[in-house]
Amino acid sequence: MTMPAESLPKLSMYIDGQWVAPASGEYLETVDPYTAKPWALVPRGNAQDADRAIQAAHRAFREGPWGRMHPSARGRIISKFGDLIEANADALAEIEVRDNGRLLAEMRHQIRYIPRWYHYYAGLADKIEGAVHPCDKEALSFSRHEPLGVCVGIVPWNAPLFLFSLKAAPALAAGCTLVMKPAEHTSATALKLMELVEEAGFPPGVINVVTGYGPEVGEPLVTHPLTRHVGFTGSTKTGAHLYSLAARDIKRVSLELGGKSPNIVFDDADLDNAVRGVVGGIFGAVGQTCIAGSRLLVHRKVHDQFLEKLAAFTRTARIGDPRHMDTRIGPIANAMQYQKVLGYIDIARDEGAELVLGGKRPDIEECASGFFIEPTIFAGVNNDMRIAREEVFGPVLAAIPFDEPEEAVAIANDSEFGLAAGVWTADMRRALLMSQRIEAGSVWVNTYRDVSYTTPFGGYKKSGIGRENGIEGIREFLQTKAVWLSTAEEIANPFVIG
Repeated sequence: MTMPAESLPKLSMYIDGQWVAPASGEYLETVDPYTAKPWALVPRGNAQDADRAIQAAHRAFREGPWGRMHPSARGRIISKFGDLIEANADALAEIEVRDNGRLLAEMRHQIRYIPRWYHYYAGLADKIEGAVHPCDKEALSFSRHEPLGVCVGIVPWNAPLFLFSLKAAPALAAGCTLVMKPAEHTSATALKLMELVEEAGFPPGVINVVTGYGPEVGEPLVTHPLTRHVGFTGSTKTGAHLYSLAARDIKRVSLELGGKSPNIVFDDADLDNAVRGVVGGIFGAVGQTCIAGSRLLVHRKVHDQFLEKLAAFTRTARIGDPRHMDTRIGPIANAMQYQKVLGYIDIARDEGAELVLGGKRPDIEECASGFFIEPTIFAGVNNDMRIAREEVFGPVLAAIPFDEPEEAVAIANDSEFGLAAGVWTADMRRALLMSQRIEAGSVWVNTYRDVSYTTPFGGYKKSGIGRENGIEGIREFLQTKAVWLSTAEEIANPFVIG
């Protein structure tokens, strides 16, 4: 029985170092995907809340101590924030599981890994160095890198705290201030994280979190005249819309968008290892990752054998309560996405794809109420089918045979997306050639879904703009200024430049 709304815990937004109610006085239910029942109320923000948060971040940047603080001091605060996240990882993981249905085993591991982003960028904070330029004038010419100012981060529901940190850590290290908007479906962990902000030593206004629907609070954040950078992770359609809004004021934008990533298995690959990689690539996180290896390209010589092994291994994965440590397949994160994935399964059938495995709600008692879908494999797919071209964002794999490496490259690149790809082969020369020819921001060889704070991540084509992680990640939040100091005794001719 669903709890009445008035008895659910009511969360608050975090603005200017204070816990605040939404200007509208309205709240949204956040639903546990395992039970399909609401468990908390999240503030429904609007343009007034967006303005309040942006103004707070602007004051913190222009007038507060953050903008004048030595980078080493900023780094110490950022590093302490990472330490606090690590100390509270289990509590944060429990909330993440309840909010979006990801496996507790996975979330404990992931959230314990998140502090490394803060530690890495804390170490970079005082290493943002300019340069002295060889100059053919009577002048000393040098450059410096300065923070952009107020940065807005909009993150999706599939990995809320992880994607929050990919944006927050480098922006803070660059000296920027932040307004973060988590997805309306999964705002609880971002708000819980704010309990650690003051303890870490961040001055008021440096990090702010507002919640609510995209059109009501997200768009006002993007279009606010004081916003200098917009970082977004989510669908290509929404990213394009926000890009157009940001372009009106020529704001800097970083977009990490959709994917339809190919996982390519050659006939010389270690098939058992490739099976494990393919399963992790598409059924890990129930396929709800932008880098999901949702297109399986298999050499025709091993196609049938590989699919047989793949289906057999997938059947061993336990489906059920994400809080159980032996569960491998949890629920879809929300009702809307659940219906979308079921719709794509129907589309694949209508297009003539052959259902090898899954395709329905599991017939398991503990999955009766939640948003569960069996791991689903389709064979007989060609690259023109919608199931091979559109991002499903669920546990649905489309298998396509190929004969030659050139054909695999052509199929892999025949997509509007270019986020990631996998290559499974024992031939390292082939692996290098494939990695060069595939149009994707990340190419994994004999592995899949590996990420690191040290390694740039982003997409080609409609999969995004800009890069997260590594040194390139902090550059997204910096602007370069050139300074000229004349050594000439006088300006020779003021009407001539050059």
